[in-house]
Amino acid sequence: MGLIGEITEKPWEQRGVLDGALSSEDTLPEASRIALYFFLMVVTALFLLFGFAYFLRMELADWRPIPEPNLLWFNTLVLVFASVALQWTTGVVTQSRSNLVLLGLLLSGIFTAAFLVGQVYAWQLLIDQGYYLSSNPANSFFYLITGLHGLHVLGGMFVWAWVMFKMVSGIEVSEVLTSLKLCATYWHFLLLLWIVLFYSLLST
Repeated sequence: MGLIGEITEKPWEQRGVLDGALSSEDTLPEASRIALYFFLMVVTALFLLFGFAYFLRMELADWRPIPEPNLLWFNTLVLVFASVALQWTTGVVTQSRSNLVLLGLLLSGIFTAAFLVGQVYAWQLLIDQGYYLSSNPANSFFYLITGLHGLHVLGGMFVWAWVMFKMVSGIEVSEVLTSLKLCATYWHFLLLLWIVLFYSLLST
């Protein structure tokens, strides 16, 4: 019977998981992480192209540098706070304390929103001084680059809002760990990207 049983056994009907193989639930976080890294590479390539165009364009005679508002320093600081708050949240999530996780998410959202509002206000300050979008190539590049970065921050806020919604709905803290880690990675990337952009804009 043992030999017959082995011969007639249907391996595709077995419900166990093969040794060394991962279940679909285990591979989901890894797939999400790979998708995020791929997206970050695409975004990096996009900003590199804009950066090359920016430095090539500024060599022409009609380029007149735009004065960066001091408010951009404050905006940079609050984006740092947002990144730190999310990193702290990923640390306390392992303690299964939903109140601390909610606090960290709330702080990161407030700081990020402050960054976006600050960026719009910085635009308004420049417009009030006569630095319009089409009046000079330097102006156009400034609004384009900072605006594109702001759109990526805004996109991250939609993911943040979804994680916040799940936490408010009473979901287990452990179930948002992967989402929190991905959000923190994305915010760190946005912070690093902004620092590079800000330095490039200041140096010209």
